[in-house]
Amino acid sequence: MKVGLFGFGRAGKAVATVLLQSEEAHLCWVIRKSKVLQHRSVPEFLGIKGDGDEQGLIFPKDEWTPEQLFDKYPVDVVIDFSSAKAVLSYGEEAAKRGIAIVTTISTYPAETVAFLKGLSRKTRVLWSPNITIGINFLMLTAKILKTIAPYTDIEVIEEHFKNKKEVSGTARKISELLCLRDIDIKSVRAGGIVGRHEIIFGFPFQTVRLIHESITREAFGNGALFAAKSIVDGKNGFYSMEDVLIPYFNLK
Repeated sequence: MKVGLFGFGRAGKAVATVLLQSEEAHLCWVIRKSKVLQHRSVPEFLGIKGDGDEQGLIFPKDEWTPEQLFDKYPVDVVIDFSSAKAVLSYGEEAAKRGIAIVTTISTYPAETVAFLKGLSRKTRVLWSPNITIGINFLMLTAKILKTIAPYTDIEVIEEHFKNKKEVSGTARKISELLCLRDIDIKSVRAGGIVGRHEIIFGFPFQTVRLIHESITREAFGNGALFAAKSIVDGKNGFYSMEDVLIPYFNLK
């Protein structure tokens, strides 16, 4: 599976690390805003052995048009850890070529969500504000528990690194999923916490706590790789992580 990666910040570097270590993916290139590291090799930069001299070449976003990029370095799937505007530049060209898109952007304007859904008529598009397998399993489990016991008291707590100002997109998604109000989310900011989410279900005589904690950002890479593998050869459509996880709940 040939992969192109948009974004090379802290999360992007962690995702690239996972892709380079996977036997199921070949990281062809990385697109980033800055010209720093231009034409460098990601394996060389990260100190990871790659499987070829041209694996994971780094390009600034303005060096190629999407058409030129996909012509010269064709891929099966694009993984986007960059910005909310990026897909507007490459999306049409990717969809035209049947390239699957996995995007992890926390928040999109309504018009961009509509754009993604339009692309999904031509290719496979998966959007997940938090791509980790664990947090999506947590949300699916919470949704099932809420259905079983709609009368329970529910609290959502999110913890992140000290400099994160806004309430996490994942916590907002959990709140929406459970029909809660965003203003009821409890936020903690301390040190270098990568990300921790807890959902408390308060029953009359028992308490259920669902907790997910990202230890390192490589967790995003594991989720992105799982998402890419799940849709790359699937039917065209607009997917969430819940869509690709639900089949695993059939234990019969």
